[in-house]
Amino acid sequence: MPNPGVFTIEVKPTDVGKRLDTLIASKFTALSRSHAASLIQNELITVRGAAKKAGYRVKAGDRVSGTIPPPQPIRIEPEPIQLEILFEDSHLIVINKQSGLVVHPAAGHASGTLVNGLLYYCPDLGSIGGEIRPGIVHRLDKDTTGVLVVAKNAASQAHLAEQFASRSIGKTYQALVYGIPEADAGIITHPIGRHPVDRKRMATSGRGKVRAAETRWHIRERFSGLACLELDLKTGRTHQARVHCEAMGHPVVGDPVYGSRKSGRGLSRDCTALVRSADRQMLHAWRLEFNHPLSGKRMVFTAPLAGDMARLMEGLRKLEQ
Repeated sequence: MPNPGVFTIEVKPTDVGKRLDTLIASKFTALSRSHAASLIQNELITVRGAAKKAGYRVKAGDRVSGTIPPPQPIRIEPEPIQLEILFEDSHLIVINKQSGLVVHPAAGHASGTLVNGLLYYCPDLGSIGGEIRPGIVHRLDKDTTGVLVVAKNAASQAHLAEQFASRSIGKTYQALVYGIPEADAGIITHPIGRHPVDRKRMATSGRGKVRAAETRWHIRERFSGLACLELDLKTGRTHQARVHCEAMGHPVVGDPVYGSRKSGRGLSRDCTALVRSADRQMLHAWRLEFNHPLSGKRMVFTAPLAGDMARLMEGLRKLEQ
């Protein structure tokens, strides 16, 4: 990326129709689309001198001007947090995230996050954009386990972020849910937005901005009153897997937010005792598929179920015998 400062872009015919944030990210490879969107929202980037939204589709003859401020130094302390590394090279690192680990600092979690651990393991991450989420291109909830990719340089971060934005990345989860769906497989397309009352929750009948979402699923394994589903997330909305499972009437076992008091009714005493041992949502990011940011080679990574989820599943299998 050029030195931070003032820039002007004349929209070329090949760029007509692109989102404004996507256009900016494509012109400055070290600038992520989310960072570009933030600059646009703060009116540091304008079109024909007027403020626009990040989703504005640029037109022929548009003149895009703006200022890219110098990156602010990272004030996140490196911490020696144990990480299970599935793959690493000079461009990216793939991790099997453990339960209880917050991905990046936020309110109530100023330390002890994955980013703290990454900065200890890969000190150079602090030079990527100077943001609070260096190298982070996607996230998993605190208590969701599984595969997560992190970029190790600015170019890789921009490339991976664009793959997530264009939905070319494959994301497959495993979830243990209450009840057994009548069909063997299906597609959930309920849009997702903020819950109309509880701002910490998402809902399929959200208030304000509601975004399209798609989850394809099929049953991997059946138990007495429970099922293990394989979920293929075609979009990446907040809490998507959990919200869509709830919407289809099969909330994830152990989910403290999207479960309900009725969940688990009708289970045997032994089965109930097993599922009550779950102190988090039984959701695992099992498989992640993407193109390597330098070689373009398609890469596929899988992570075994976390110990607590594996033991719960094995206990359910024994009850079936």
